[in-house]
Amino acid sequence: MRHAAFLRERYKAILGYTGLVALITGLLILAPLALLPVYSGEIGEAGAFLLPGLALAVPGLLLWRFLVPRTTGALTTQEGMVVVLLAWLLAILAGAVPFMAGSKLAFPQAVFESTSGWTTTGLSVLDVGRASHLILFYRSLTQVAGGAGWAILMFSALGGPLGPGLGVAEGREDQLVPHVRGSAKLVLRIYLAYIAVGILALYAAGMDWFSAVNHAFTSVSTGGFSTRPESIIYWNSPAVESVLVILMLLGATNFYTAYALFKRNWQDAAHNSELAQMALMVIAASAILFAGVTAGQYAAPGSGLRAAVLTTVNALSTTGFSTYDFRQWNGLGHMVIILLMVVGGGTGSTAGALKQYRIYVLSRGLLAEFKRRVQPRSTVWEPEMWRGHERQVVSDNLVRQVAIFVLLFLVVLVAGSTLLAAQGYPLGD
Repeated sequence: MRHAAFLRERYKAILGYTGLVALITGLLILAPLALLPVYSGEIGEAGAFLLPGLALAVPGLLLWRFLVPRTTGALTTQEGMVVVLLAWLLAILAGAVPFMAGSKLAFPQAVFESTSGWTTTGLSVLDVGRASHLILFYRSLTQVAGGAGWAILMFSALGGPLGPGLGVAEGREDQLVPHVRGSAKLVLRIYLAYIAVGILALYAAGMDWFSAVNHAFTSVSTGGFSTRPESIIYWNSPAVESVLVILMLLGATNFYTAYALFKRNWQDAAHNSELAQMALMVIAASAILFAGVTAGQYAAPGSGLRAAVLTTVNALSTTGFSTYDFRQWNGLGHMVIILLMVVGGGTGSTAGALKQYRIYVLSRGLLAEFKRRVQPRSTVWEPEMWRGHERQVVSDNLVRQVAIFVLLFLVVLVAGSTLLAAQGYPLGD
């Protein structure tokens, strides 16, 4: 009987926090309605947000209010994984409704657009030129929420006995402070600070307020959605591109490093192995693209360097703004861009792909193994790296775990590429 009662309590906990997922998702869907005083001509699309938003928020509030307070104990990793899975399914499927009702997308297209937004992938089937301001703002908002690891942020910031389970399930185990909730609040503050400064900077650089807000959202979240069919090339502005490069780099930087900078702890920030590696990659890739591709395509050296740096940061941060016509670039340019997209940004950042941490661990592990082959074992020490304010030993077990993840990532990448090629897409695309 005790076991059955315990299971009921755990199921209530999962259902209650799933209700919180529904509540927050519903509020996010309702958020674009705040623009109606400015864009009153789009009142006809209000139902596309009002109905699904309320349909999620009201029952979600009831589940959270009446189930969560009755539960005790922290969520385990397994329970956290269930909640996070349900969170993503709810967000993607419910988030597709405004695209169907507002932009008249078919269900598969709407789910694709919603998935692309919440996962900050940035691929789009939406006709941006015909979409309303409400729809454009909404899809940018999905990237903000998805990029922030919204599940852990909403739970940890709003309260509840979550423990470490949710953080592990979201793939964000690093904590800025000892408590999960405190770490989530700090991440949220840093994230919002990036966005606020980005909005002001983009407006000062020449964007209108609506575009500045949306592009600050999608650059910090490294998602890449734009309010223009031409994407950021529409502005053709070095000032705008410079601001976006900075925002994309901030989005791709480990939040621990950002926290150290906010606290003016320069030593911890400088020691960060990921940050140093990412900086070297940006410099090296920009130099290669400039020397091997863009310098020969632009009469002015400044224009070639601008294209090289923007493309490098755009790819490494996995943001994916549409920029230049890469069909005019040579094979070297294509190869560099693909490699950068596979590597990605820092762990604990909004960027995707393999992450700088795993590349660093693999490189240190390979170097250590090479030394063991050519030097006496007694002279070879286990490599170390800085992670946060501590030095971490790059053990053989850690290298093995990272290698398994990288192998699985590459298998999925090859399988996906093969499926797309089988559908008739050129392998280069």
